[in-house]
Amino acid sequence: MFVIIGWIAVFGSVIGGFIFAGGHVAALIQPSELIIIGGAAVGAFLVANSPKVVKAVLGALPSLFKGSKYTKALYLDLLSLLYELLAKVRKEGLMAIESDVETPDQSALFGKYPDIVSDHHLMEFMTDYLRMMVGGNLNAFEIENLMDNEIETHHHEGEVPMHALAKLADGLPAFGIVAAVMGVVHTMESVGIPPAELGKLIAAALVGTFLGILLSYGFVGPLASALEHKLHEGTKVLQCVKVTLLASMNGYAPQVAVEFGRKVLYSTERPSFSELEEEVKSRKSK
Repeated sequence: MFVIIGWIAVFGSVIGGFIFAGGHVAALIQPSELIIIGGAAVGAFLVANSPKVVKAVLGALPSLFKGSKYTKALYLDLLSLLYELLAKVRKEGLMAIESDVETPDQSALFGKYPDIVSDHHLMEFMTDYLRMMVGGNLNAFEIENLMDNEIETHHHEGEVPMHALAKLADGLPAFGIVAAVMGVVHTMESVGIPPAELGKLIAAALVGTFLGILLSYGFVGPLASALEHKLHEGTKVLQCVKVTLLASMNGYAPQVAVEFGRKVLYSTERPSFSELEEEVKSRKSK
């Protein structure tokens, strides 16, 4: 939603200011300039990126038009789920959660947290390491190292569409200059026409530079920044799981382990100690 609002603000401010200064919007409508800039940008994008990267970019873009799913409510659910799992382990032993971990879609415990279960990547990360804990073959140091490597890989994969869009944004002003130069060439070959017509050709050429810069800094570039913020949010939830599970493996009680996880969250989404305590108590009573 904020992406659309931002685009409207950018477009409205630029066009509104142009009109306020006495400009004519019709002068900005230059389909040929858009064809040159857009076609060249898409072509260069395809040359610079593999099909896998192009697919990743197309897959990441829709998420920018939705609100963040990593809210305080989701983190309350996640920490409550981790508490219940670790409390069950502390009371009944690691083998008690084996069936929950192996078939989470059939687990009554996981079934209480549909928003967590619907996040495939988060569930895979959490259940994989719970499974390793149940297996008992790795110590906390080895699992921490493996977690760090997986989170780093996840972060690197998330950076791929972000960098691809950033490079596309960097190239748009140059393609705008290409369009402008083509317009100047057309103007120079038409120097015999009346000054009024010549002025229109010059204006049309300058629109190319304008469009390239506007598309770069007003539309495509901000998308890359928005993807970066989304990536950090997706990484933070994995760090929360990591810290909580490692605290449990190091012998801390479930109440303390989830407090470790709570502390690594961003302050804007982090539930307070009392909020988490009340949520855990309410879940216990259900």
